[in-house]
Amino acid sequence: MARDDVALPDGYPEFLVSLKRRVRDSQMRAQRTVNAQLIELYWSIGREALSQQAEQGWGAGVVGRLAGDLRTEFPQMKGFSSRNLHYMRAFAVAWAGTEPIVQQAVAGLPWGHITVLLDKLDTSKSREWYAASAVKNGWSRNLLLNQIKNRTLERTGAAPSNFSAELAPADSDLARQIAKDPYAFDFLELTENAAERDLDVLPIDVVNAVDG
Repeated sequence: MARDDVALPDGYPEFLVSLKRRVRDSQMRAQRTVNAQLIELYWSIGREALSQQAEQGWGAGVVGRLAGDLRTEFPQMKGFSSRNLHYMRAFAVAWAGTEPIVQQAVAGLPWGHITVLLDKLDTSKSREWYAASAVKNGWSRNLLLNQIKNRTLERTGAAPSNFSAELAPADSDLARQIAKDPYAFDFLELTENAAERDLDVLPIDVVNAVDG
C-alpha cells in the first residue's frame, strides 16, 4: 500500500508537526553547541599563545610556524591560518575576564561575527553589547556591521536584557549562519575525505560490515 493511501489516525498531522519541530530544535541546539565549543577552542588557543609569548618570548615567526604545523595536522580546518591565530590572540585579550567564555554571549556567535567585533570596536563594553544584541536579535554578520556603523549602542544606550537566557529563533539570520558556518563544518571534519580517512583506520571486519 502506498504511503498516501494509509488511513491516518486522528491527531496524526499535529503529531507530525510536533516531531518536525522537535527535530529542528534538536538540530539547532546541536549546531549551537558545536559553535560554542569551537569558539571556546579558539579563545583558549589565543590565551595559551599569549601566555607562551609572555613567558617564552614568542614572536610572529613562531606563531606562523604554529599555524603551519596545525594546518598540517588538521588540513580540513580553515581556522588555522596565521591571520586567524592573530585573531585568536586578540579574542583572548578582548575577553580576558574570569567568567568561562562559553557562558558569555560571544560564544553564541559564529567566528565571522567575532572578527567583526574585534576589527570594528575598541572597548569591552561595546564588544559585549553588540555580541549580546546580535545573539538576542539574531543578527547576520552584515546586519551586525550595519548596526556598528550606525552607532546603535550610542543611540540607544540600553543593554539587552537577559541575553544569556535568550536565543534567537531557529529561523533567524544568525541561526542560519551558525548552521552553515564553514569553520564549524571543518571543525567536525564533515567532508567525504574525512569519512574515507576514518574508514581507513577501522578493522577490516568493521569495514566489511559497513559495506554490507
